[in-house]
Amino acid sequence: MYLFLVSLIIGLFVAMLFVNVYFRVRVFKSYKILVQNDVEFDATHMFNKEKMAKEIFPKYPDQQENIEIFVNHIQYSIKMASVLAALITLFGGVLMWYRYE
Repeated sequence: MYLFLVSLIIGLFVAMLFVNVYFRVRVFKSYKILVQNDVEFDATHMFNKEKMAKEIFPKYPDQQENIEIFVNHIQYSIKMASVLAALITLFGGVLMWYRYE
């Protein structure tokens, strides 16, 4: 049972890590496009769609799609990082629980 749990935990951890890295690469590609086009906005704009629509989209109307892609990738990457941290904690707890058996 212990060997199965350890194998499962390692497999899930590696899978989540690769998914997280994949989305981070996509974030950097989107970021590169925005930097090349001199698009600037704050983190507050990323998490407030109304503020983004009022202040940033009128400034950069031709980059609206790229901005939305970047913001969506950032938000998804943050969610994946949170899930990864929760899984690491959960898996660590499982391993500690079964370490003496």
